[in-house]
Amino acid sequence: MSSATPQPGPARSAQPEFAVRGAVDLSALNRPQAPPPGEPGGAPPAGGFVVDVSEANFEPLVRDSSTFPVVILLWIPTDQANAELGATMGRLAEEYAGRFLLGRVDAQASPQVAAAFQVQGVPTVVAVLQGQPLPLFQGAADEQQIRSVLDQVLAAAEQNGVTGRAPGAAPASDEPEAAAEQPLPPLHQEAYDAIERDDLDAAAEAYAKALRQDPKDSDATAGLAQVRLMQRTHDADLATVRQAAADAPSDVDAALAVADLDMLGGKVDDAFARLLDLLPEVDADDKEKIRVRLLELFEVAGTADPRVSKARKRLAISLY
Repeated sequence: MSSATPQPGPARSAQPEFAVRGAVDLSALNRPQAPPPGEPGGAPPAGGFVVDVSEANFEPLVRDSSTFPVVILLWIPTDQANAELGATMGRLAEEYAGRFLLGRVDAQASPQVAAAFQVQGVPTVVAVLQGQPLPLFQGAADEQQIRSVLDQVLAAAEQNGVTGRAPGAAPASDEPEAAAEQPLPPLHQEAYDAIERDDLDAAAEAYAKALRQDPKDSDATAGLAQVRLMQRTHDADLATVRQAAADAPSDVDAALAVADLDMLGGKVDDAFARLLDLLPEVDADDKEKIRVRLLELFEVAGTADPRVSKARKRLAISLY
């Protein structure tokens, strides 16, 4: 097993760094074969916390990696060695019960997705955290080695605020779905589509229009706060922003910029604390700037989040 120890890195607002180039070595096709997944002697079928990845669901899976860790197995499922690794990885995914989602990419059936990871051969295992690929290991590995690597991935994820749990995928079934997913309201769908094409101004306007129609639309309020955060951090350089705040610790605008990047990276407590610590030291105008920004960040985090309740009480005490 060749491996790379995962290291936590700064969160970034850029699009996922995947480039389709190169080719994956498919020499595994010449090795002993195994039955397809789901058949006796083969790897288990997808289901639970294991999903098969294709071009159709690849991008949504990368986006999900900002909520929970995603571990990608690039494999040829009918190769015996690949199938054995897939069986072990699938068993561990179920055991970890949603602390990560295992995505399986058939390098032969989905060569463009496999090439996006720029790997040289299969099987290869790669983590994705906050849209960024993190190579883990290539080749066979025993269960204990895999556990160790997964635990390192989860530690890195926690340090970067990626602490959600993956939803369990339903196993493949011929039964009709119990209920179709409800469509978004038109303006919410308009905002979502605008975000997808990186038109944040249009997304903000769609949410603002929804709020003009219904000022009590809490989803639109949260959506607008999230889009505004994305707008403010879209071209920000983390190192430059942090250095500016370090050079001028009383500069409110510098503190607001760092708090935005902390929030984007999942460091919610750090974002709140930075602004709340500065609040008693500034004049009335800057107090108002901090108050308005904190209220927006509360919406981004979710008003039911206990960290928001704690910060809101501290804000009230500082202001009144």
